[in-house]
Amino acid sequence: MSTSPSYLLLASLDAARAQLSENPGAIFSRSIDLSVMAKELIEEVPGVTLLDSSSFPNCSTMDPLRLTVGFWQLGLSGYEADEILDRDHGIVCELVGSRYMTFALNLGTHEEHVQRLVSGIKHLSVASAAKSTEGTVNNGDLGPFLDIEMAMSPRDAFFVSKRKASIEECPGKICGELICPYPPGIPLLIPGEIITERALDYLMQVKKYGTLITGASDPLLSSLIVCNE
Repeated sequence: MSTSPSYLLLASLDAARAQLSENPGAIFSRSIDLSVMAKELIEEVPGVTLLDSSSFPNCSTMDPLRLTVGFWQLGLSGYEADEILDRDHGIVCELVGSRYMTFALNLGTHEEHVQRLVSGIKHLSVASAAKSTEGTVNNGDLGPFLDIEMAMSPRDAFFVSKRKASIEECPGKICGELICPYPPGIPLLIPGEIITERALDYLMQVKKYGTLITGASDPLLSSLIVCNE
């Protein structure tokens, strides 16, 4: 199922559906076995964390073909780890975040692919342990914000006059644009919202890690669009 209008993607989904209907009970058995093997090997690597079902006790199931690996205990952001794995080992992840990377296994995955992934992660662990670091990646302020305050509705903020303000003068101002770090692809600031120091600190932190910031009129984030009060 997809909302994409791409005929290439729709044809691929239709072919996948047909393939699944031929042997629905066992077609993914080998891929799942490789995923289990990969998780067992990655769990043995020092300084690396692996997302598993124990992190979500109320979740009935997780995708067995997704491996989400955290590198913050090595002093690495997900973007730094992604660059090293891609450059030195030819490993491309499905999704990268400020603290983690997600890898996808599929019907085309073979044991040598898993071994290369594990070897690359071990290399990260050894290399990070060998050099002096200033500490782990700070993840204490990466949770959802509970102090959101709206000064006006997004609609009103869309039509009101606006101006560009330097990032230093933005706290307390009314945001005039939608600022959305990806991942996770959830807006950090929306039009009409009061800009807080905490939101700006988070924005600067994830930008430092290499997060893609969408919606900002200034890609350098030296300024933001604010509403005239």
